[in-house]
Parts: sequence; C-alpha cells; structure tokens
Amino acid sequence: MKKRGILNDSLAGAVASLGHTDLVVVGDCGLPRPPSVPVVDLAVTFGVPSFAQVLGALAGELEVEVAALAEETRARNRAAQDLVERHFGEPAWTTHEELKSMSHRARLFVRTGEATPYANVILRCGVPF
Repeated sequence: MKKRGILNDSLAGAVASLGHTDLVVVGDCGLPRPPSVPVVDLAVTFGVPSFAQVLGALAGELEVEVAALAEETRARNRAAQDLVERHFGEPAWTTHEELKSMSHRARLFVRTGEATPYANVILRCGVPF
C-alpha cells in the first residue's frame, strides 16, 4: 500500500501516464466534460473534495510548466486564482469559453466537488529536469 501521495487508484494511474506538454483539467463540478477525454470523477457532494484539496494533491505529484485560468476568475473567484498562483506562479490567462475549448485537447479531466464559479484550471505538464 502507498504511504503517501495520491491514493485514488484511477487518479494515481492517470497521473503516472502523463508526459511533457500533456494537458490536465481540474474542474469544478459544473464544468462540461469533453466526451473524448478520460475523466477521474472525484466529486462526492457539493464542495467535497474541494478544488484546493485536489489541486494541492496534484501539485505534489505533477511537474507543471504553466497553468491556464479563465480571465473571469480574477473577478469571480479570487481564492482560486490565489491558489493556482501559490502552486504554479503567474497563470496564462484565457477566456472561460477558450478554457472549455482547450479541455477537449486534455489527456485527463479531474472533476472535483467544488461548487464555486470559475474554480477550473488547465495544467500543462513539464519535466522535472
């Protein structure tokens, strides 16, 4: 049994399969899920698990070269913006519509139970060397 890190077998396996430049969507429970992208659905109830909890777990496992946020996040969910900046630095900004369009190119979509607006990010995987 693993001693630390992501314990969910589906999420741990999906994270282990990622490579450089792969996109990972971490979305609130309302973000549309593209039909062609594998989804690890962690949502249990509204707010469980939170965007912050899932992003924190992923930040400990993934090398991220850039995080993309919707411009609407600045005005509507400053906590999500602050969290992304704390983990990954200054985000790349796009519109919410473009973020949804980008999600179709993702290798993985992680659905959280988050129920606040614009708690969504796209992470582009980097390499740790």
